Amino acid sequence: MIKVVLAEDMHMVRGALVALLNLEPDIQIVAEVGAGRDILPAVLLHEPHVAVLDIDLPGMDGLAAAAEVHAKQPACRTLILTGLGRPGNLRRALEAQVSGFILKDAPPSQLADAIRRVAAGERVIDPQLALDAWAARDNPLTARETEVLRMAADGAEAPDIAARLYLTVGTVRNYLTTVVTKLGARNRVDAIRIAREQGWL
Repeated sequence: MIKVVLAEDMHMVRGALVALLNLEPDIQIVAEVGAGRDILPAVLLHEPHVAVLDIDLPGMDGLAAAAEVHAKQPACRTLILTGLGRPGNLRRALEAQVSGFILKDAPPSQLADAIRRVAAGERVIDPQLALDAWAARDNPLTARETEVLRMAADGAEAPDIAARLYLTVGTVRNYLTTVVTKLGARNRVDAIRIAREQGWL
């Protein structure tokens, strides 16, 4: 029996996924959670074979949670579900050591098959996403620039970002100016849009 922890913040979608997967004779949902911060505690408690994680979760996203699971419970393999097939997200997923990455609109049988394959030690990636990622341009931003832009995207102002990252306000503004220039954006809002569309945030 393949034990699965499922993370999805939309109650109706989560309920439907649980119902569908529980119909499979060899898959058992041992826990379901609705927020990123609840994933690792559920994994540590239930010791599942696979954690199926929505990429967009409140608080901590599925990719950050996957990296945490990989670090603290490496025997649990992770499968990311996403509604948006952004190439940058796939690259981030691979960096987070996820074992699978498939679209939410895939047929239920494909999800069950992906869980089985991931549990067996395979890596499962939607073929179209893999092709898109291959063709996509690399993220030109450094890790620090990405971090600053992500915080700005979450609504933080330069003084808040500076305080949280132990930087000066001027340094933060310089980072944001550099980001806008590198992305060929009109302004900070446009830079956030571009980075999100590419899956870099």
